[in-house]
Amino acid sequence: MTEDLNTRVENAAQGITPQTKPDERRQYLGSLRERVLLRMNNSEVKDPNLTRLFLDHILDYRGYTILINGKMSADDFLGKIEASCSQNNIPFTLVNNETAKTGNQDTAILVVANAAINKMRIEIGQVYPPEMPKTQLEQPQKKTGFWHRLLHGDN
Repeated sequence: MTEDLNTRVENAAQGITPQTKPDERRQYLGSLRERVLLRMNNSEVKDPNLTRLFLDHILDYRGYTILINGKMSADDFLGKIEASCSQNNIPFTLVNNETAKTGNQDTAILVVANAAINKMRIEIGQVYPPEMPKTQLEQPQKKTGFWHRLLHGDN
């Protein structure tokens, strides 16, 4: 107990403040999971359908901040995000510190709130599920009566 107190006093004297949930912050570009509205990983930003989906919904992110992994390799998408954010007055931050990783499943894009929103589904495929394919329904057959079939010979 006194050791914890001494450590806290020493850290406070040096200006070091302990961080809450450091593992979670490393996974979410310095933010917390409870603040995330939408997440895309490094492999998803290479998918043109998902990047178009993200940009199509850019106006949904007003009032939020977009955190961008500055180490990701999809430079053309990065430029499109920055341009769209600037045009629509959506704040964004490039994250180039130790939380920005380049693995396929590591975070590339986050849309975060200033306070906890606790969304259950945050992956882009869950937030905006793919549309069901539109199948053409067969036109219902017009029912004919007994007299119509008898006179016209339709079976």
